[in-house]
Amino acid sequence: MPRLNRRTFLKTAGLATTAALLKPRSWAQVAGANGDIRLGLVGFNNRGKDIINRDMPNVTGARITALCDVDSAVLDGMAKTFRDQGKEVQTFTDYRDLLAKGDIDAVILVTPNHQHALQAVWACQAGKDVYLEKPVCHNIWEGRRIIEAADKYQRIIQVGSQCRSSDSLAEAVAWVQAGNLGKIISARGLCYKPRPSIGLTEGPQVLPYTVNYDLWCGPAPLVPLRRTKFHYDWHWQWAYGNGDLGNQGVHQMDIARWFLGESELAPRVLSVGGRLGYVDDGQTPNTIVIVQDYAKAPLIFEVRGLPTATGEKAMDKFEDTSIGVIVQCEGGKVVVPDYVSAHAYDKDGQKIKDFTGSSSHMSNFLDAVRSRKTSDLHAPITEGFLSSSLCHTGNISLRVGLPQQPWAILEQIQGNYAMLEAMGRVVEHLVVFSGASLRHCQEDSTDYSYSLKKLGFAING
Repeated sequence: MPRLNRRTFLKTAGLATTAALLKPRSWAQVAGANGDIRLGLVGFNNRGKDIINRDMPNVTGARITALCDVDSAVLDGMAKTFRDQGKEVQTFTDYRDLLAKGDIDAVILVTPNHQHALQAVWACQAGKDVYLEKPVCHNIWEGRRIIEAADKYQRIIQVGSQCRSSDSLAEAVAWVQAGNLGKIISARGLCYKPRPSIGLTEGPQVLPYTVNYDLWCGPAPLVPLRRTKFHYDWHWQWAYGNGDLGNQGVHQMDIARWFLGESELAPRVLSVGGRLGYVDDGQTPNTIVIVQDYAKAPLIFEVRGLPTATGEKAMDKFEDTSIGVIVQCEGGKVVVPDYVSAHAYDKDGQKIKDFTGSSSHMSNFLDAVRSRKTSDLHAPITEGFLSSSLCHTGNISLRVGLPQQPWAILEQIQGNYAMLEAMGRVVEHLVVFSGASLRHCQEDSTDYSYSLKKLGFAING
């Protein structure tokens, strides 16, 4: 297959590069040996390892037959692990080679966010089904192109929103939507997860010699590296990631939207936040409150990356939850503290029902690959796109906002109870984190700003 240089890469982004990629193949043509579904795993430095070690051992009738990674150290290490276990795999550095030459039926894409859309579209053009990790896209426009490609080439695409395959959560959603706790007042997603500084570099960094940086950047700008840790910390730079809102938070955003039953983007979005507490090469907010202002009930989302206090490791909790969802209703609430369970409480806080069950997301994907029915999927691309887009609109709202001091923001949001309540708790969290006295700060607005070390916020509605 002819190589694409950097100058022509973007020009061909929407096109396959060989006849093999342009001609979709039917399921009958690509069935693997003994009926097994042959999978190509693309990217496995973090989440990809979980798929190998936790997801794949629980499925039958499928096997990973090809590995692809732009870091030769990662690729060679995983290939050796497979071969030591007596499993033969093909290896590829260039994803396009895997699509053209790999004997595979579907790909599992666990690459950085900025690669998701292009790689998913290419897979559809090559006649491959796709298991696509979250967020499905780096921006809203790209997400729509994935949906178009899946429809045009009749491909099965499952999104890595594992919560959608939880029997217990599906039961809880149905129970709430049936009115067992009355009308939904709000759905709140929480992502309180420690995210320390990634450090501040003084200039371009030396690239790992094992990484093909041109392929790693793909459709993103080919610019000098400005972070000390090459892998993973790209999440906090806009050219590649979407912050923790699009990283961890997209799971809780999806659950909250699921409970609300919303199938469109919110008509209005209000965001307050910033990258607070340190100055580093990261760009995405580590503290943000978003109100997706749906007509029926607001979807409120909170991200906190700073611990309870400077030097501590513990994170704050709300409703005894750090990473989860709280659905407030007229007659009580439902708390989702993890990926597979939920608990219902009455108005007095007494637990009235537990929802527990199991989840097998990868098996659901493989079942749909066999049936060729998108309707069999628990997390089809349309659902993943909407939840990812709620993260994107939250980030967009923040990025077009103007920096202001917390006290000024509090004055502006007096008419929005959902934002006012959440923002009040955020300010208290930041005051405690900075080691100041909340009472003293409230009495003296000058000291208030100083105590927060002039932490700047942005606000936009």
